[in-house]
Amino acid sequence: MKIEKLSLGALQTNCYIISKDNHSLIIDPSAESTVIEKKLKEQQTKPLAILLTHAHFDHIGALEDIREKYQIPVYIQSEEQDWLIDPNLNGSSKFGFPKITCKKAENELMEKNYSIGPFHFYCRFVPGHSPGSVAFIFEKEEVVFAGDCLFKEGIGRTDLHGGSFDQIYDSIHNQLFTLPNQYTVFPGHGMSTTIGHEKVSNPFV
Repeated sequence: MKIEKLSLGALQTNCYIISKDNHSLIIDPSAESTVIEKKLKEQQTKPLAILLTHAHFDHIGALEDIREKYQIPVYIQSEEQDWLIDPNLNGSSKFGFPKITCKKAENELMEKNYSIGPFHFYCRFVPGHSPGSVAFIFEKEEVVFAGDCLFKEGIGRTDLHGGSFDQIYDSIHNQLFTLPNQYTVFPGHGMSTTIGHEKVSNPFV
């Protein structure tokens, strides 16, 4: 499985395109849809779905453009379905950015195993940065896409709507730190890291 990271938009939010067997999944189409489309064209892969770690505005800026172009379904945790359609909830109306309004997702994520084309992963709920935050765990590849829950030597902010430090602390310790140390963490911002490194080097947890 190949993983491409695109840091897009004003907040340099990470969009990931994971590809295998000429198919791909898009995680958090954050902004700059033309850049995402160009990368997909270079890869010559067929996108199968969009996975959202959560629905803050900087993670969904290119959502509608990508969904419309490729006619693919969106997956999100049910807690944040309404955030897609409400700029006040997704935060786009509060930070001086253009308001973002999307259609609701076609699929609501649960804590279970998923198979989409050649991709197999497990979804875990990791609330704290936002109430509907999730992580996507690919066991065979030993990687986890953690959204804005866990960063390299940092954590997601918890002072936004629905945020909770107690929840994010619990999510990191009981959902992410239970993974083996060698797992690579691909966060919503910044550089990748490993579970083992964060256990000993993250000053927040």
